[in-house]
Amino acid sequence: MQNIPHIPVLYREVIDTFKDIESGIVIDCTMGYGGHSSMILESNPNIKLIAIDQDQTAIDFSTERLAAFGDRVSIKKGRFSSVIQDILREVDASEIKGVLADIGVSSLQLDQKDRGFSYESDNLDMRMDRDASLTAQTVVNEYSKKELETIILEYGELRNYKKIASEIVAKRPFSSAKELSDALKSDMPRGKKIHPATLLMQAIRIEVNDELGELKSLLSSLKNARLPDAKIAIISFHSLEDRIVKQAFASWSKSCICPQEAMRCTCGNDHQLGKILTKKPLMAKDDELKENVRSRSAKMRVFQMDLA
Repeated sequence: MQNIPHIPVLYREVIDTFKDIESGIVIDCTMGYGGHSSMILESNPNIKLIAIDQDQTAIDFSTERLAAFGDRVSIKKGRFSSVIQDILREVDASEIKGVLADIGVSSLQLDQKDRGFSYESDNLDMRMDRDASLTAQTVVNEYSKKELETIILEYGELRNYKKIASEIVAKRPFSSAKELSDALKSDMPRGKKIHPATLLMQAIRIEVNDELGELKSLLSSLKNARLPDAKIAIISFHSLEDRIVKQAFASWSKSCICPQEAMRCTCGNDHQLGKILTKKPLMAKDDELKENVRSRSAKMRVFQMDLA
């Protein structure tokens, strides 16, 4: 019998979002260890689910976990930015009734020290797909000072990015995440509820896995697919991701896309893809926060496609 690793974040909100789907296909772009996938399948007995993940460990686990649902489940390996395009070519758009993406690193990846995601890890890896070529070790030990400054500022939003990049260059090579976080401890922000090295590790991880690029590509694919009747739910864990989702959904909800300075509408005023269902992002309730501290930063935004 499997040891189910964890309860997925915002599980009630996810179930509630897709509860009215009576048939068709739901795509779980970030299957992980099958938490959301299994709950959606249990709550919606007549739907089929296509699950995507790039982590073979997660795929092996979830293949067993979701086996009870038989041919209602199809699991595909790869980055969701590319796999979603394959699915959209293979499946009629009208069949897709829901899309879920839980962006970022999974709890299990964080907990497995050999993956190199944690600041306590004994290596520098951080690849969600272990077959990928770029590792955290390459980023930390081979990127130029200017390149490091860019990712630390843009992905970690650390004000003293120049000093941190200089310290990395001066003290490298590093062989483990623990060594890196210990060496830069004095340069990291204090006074927050998170470990001082969290934002630095976040910046490196985003670079290694091109997480923001993946998210933008997913949103672009969904926009271009023009799904007639699908709910799009995106769970993010930091402001960079949430900002991208918020701006995309706002753009999708506009009928007129003329420049603000335009004197009159010339675009046809028929570009609206649907409506935003969450004026404010959904966040974990108090009882979930007590059960799972990592849910504190999770935010879910939902968009209803309406092109019928």
